[in-house]
Amino acid sequence: MKLASCSKDGKEFVCVITNDNKAVPLVENGFNYRSMNELIEKADEKELMEISKLSDGGKAQMSLMDIKLEAPIPEPKQDIICLGINYMEHAVESVRYKKEAFDGTREFPVYFSKRVNRAVADGDYIESHDDIISTLDYEAELAVIIGKDAKNVSKEDAFKYVFGYTIINDVTARELQTRHKQWYFGKGLDGFTPMGSWIVTADEIPAPPVLNIKSYVNGELRQNSKTDLFIHDIPYVISELSKGMTLKAGTIISTGTPAGVGMGFVPPKFLSKGDEVVCEIEKIGKITNIVK
Repeated sequence: MKLASCSKDGKEFVCVITNDNKAVPLVENGFNYRSMNELIEKADEKELMEISKLSDGGKAQMSLMDIKLEAPIPEPKQDIICLGINYMEHAVESVRYKKEAFDGTREFPVYFSKRVNRAVADGDYIESHDDIISTLDYEAELAVIIGKDAKNVSKEDAFKYVFGYTIINDVTARELQTRHKQWYFGKGLDGFTPMGSWIVTADEIPAPPVLNIKSYVNGELRQNSKTDLFIHDIPYVISELSKGMTLKAGTIISTGTPAGVGMGFVPPKFLSKGDEVVCEIEKIGKITNIVK
């Protein structure tokens, strides 16, 4: 099923998106969950099965034209865990841009944290921050949502802990990323996390997910890859991280971006005000944002 965080008249609520693209609010159908975080943390498998029946319709259905789809987890409870350099072709373009040596191997994952005060919804603006940066970049990524607390999880059991998937644009200020020798500031500015438009639950997508992932800037195809080209796959990442930290229910893991980002072109193709960025993943959907 598709689960969305919606708003209307200043009020936010959780909805199931039906098979004919209507929004069915949970609270109007006997499920008293006021936020996506609360739903993920507290709903058990039996209740999720009941909620999934709303995909065929329920009380108080609304047209998507009459509501706003917010980011599915508008305010993550913790920073997003991200993977850097998790597609080999992106590793190549990254080191070329940074003028670094690369031996063609990536033995260990690169993890970093992305600050998100509030995630950006489909249709909302990406802040350019052009008073402090000039190399604004986009990164289409598959995000994994953890459904229950995960500690010391084996690779074989990893998908049992996946609640679902969504799309993230890991917007990046390249000069800040390079200047500070770490990625927290350059990845964590306000408005740098478009997400959405909903969470597709794990039962809808075979594991491991093998999905086309693309991005477009002003209609030009920039990224075009598949999620089976990870250097370090989802079970590896969940297992490794959970050996040293508890991944709480609702944790968001963004799995890295394929080649085709702005810095990968010669010369680079960074974003400017007015540019439209579309990130699209098969079986999930797409998010569209304009640089402001």
